[in-house]
Amino acid sequence: MVEAFRMRIPRSMCEDECRPEGSETLPRGIVAKTSDLEMHPLWGPPNKRKSKSPMSLLAMAVGIKQKKNVNEIVNKFPHTDFVIMLFHYDGLLDEWNDLEWSSTAIHISAINQTKWWFAKRFLHPDIVAEYAYIFLWDEDLGVENFHAGRYLSIIKEEGLQISQPAIDADISEIHHKLTAREEGSRVHRRTINIKGPGRRCYGDSTEPPCTGWVEMMAPVFSRASWRCAWYIIQNDFVHAWGVDFQLGYCAQGNRTTNVGVVDSEYLVHYGLPTLGGAENEKSILEQGTNPKQESSPNKMGLPESHPSDARNAVRKQSLVELERFKNRWKKAAREDQCWVDPFQRPVKQKK
Repeated sequence: MVEAFRMRIPRSMCEDECRPEGSETLPRGIVAKTSDLEMHPLWGPPNKRKSKSPMSLLAMAVGIKQKKNVNEIVNKFPHTDFVIMLFHYDGLLDEWNDLEWSSTAIHISAINQTKWWFAKRFLHPDIVAEYAYIFLWDEDLGVENFHAGRYLSIIKEEGLQISQPAIDADISEIHHKLTAREEGSRVHRRTINIKGPGRRCYGDSTEPPCTGWVEMMAPVFSRASWRCAWYIIQNDFVHAWGVDFQLGYCAQGNRTTNVGVVDSEYLVHYGLPTLGGAENEKSILEQGTNPKQESSPNKMGLPESHPSDARNAVRKQSLVELERFKNRWKKAAREDQCWVDPFQRPVKQKK
């Protein structure tokens, strides 16, 4: 019967089928194209989460020094609606076992690697395809004024494919004005900066970081935008500087509309030099010290030197990667004859 059915299908139709590479010798119905991060019991039916909406993912690069703050962040994300994934850059995993949620979180360890190194290797779009939104956050964020459920409702209603919570400028380290919270606002998508420091931004500006832009400390991606953004993260870079300026290409349309900052659910950014920083018994947050205060020397693979020297070396490498990334983008855009830049500015004709 099956053979008779096959006889009725033109051979050309089968030859034109697009199958995942490597699966050509398999029947289509057995090919599992995607996966997820759900853990399953060794026997019995799988545990089903009681969620009324699609699950989302919170992924963070963490160190034991910021355990208290990470715990506060994770507790803002209901386990019924979120999968928690921790990237341990200091190799210390057992010390997290006393936290109630730790046994249900996914723990991955690699010494002295960044959030973006982990994301490129462990958050392939086919692995996280089941999750509606991917929160890819730093560990040094204050979440007292953040509610995950309300945040999800807002970005869905506003149609934001890429977003971030606003940053409280009064008590945070602000790098770009666009991320600063606007009081009384729900969401903003652009900023005006005519006289202040940094990039000049006007009401008709169409480029990052004036509009269509979020910072890399706390981005939130829709499933579709992450499938695009993952490809921009370069495998041989670790700091991902420059990627934020190109994320608008993954906004699934107009970046000035589909990328935004949520003001009503906002964060504090402590700006701690965590990765490659001190191995103090207490975190900088617990000590209540200045975020810019220097920490003691590390023993996690960075050169044995003054901690400020190590941070300077990290910053230098970040700048090197930034220039390489910009040059790589320009080269790719120049050589791809089939690519059309959706944000290409019209060339002004000389009078």
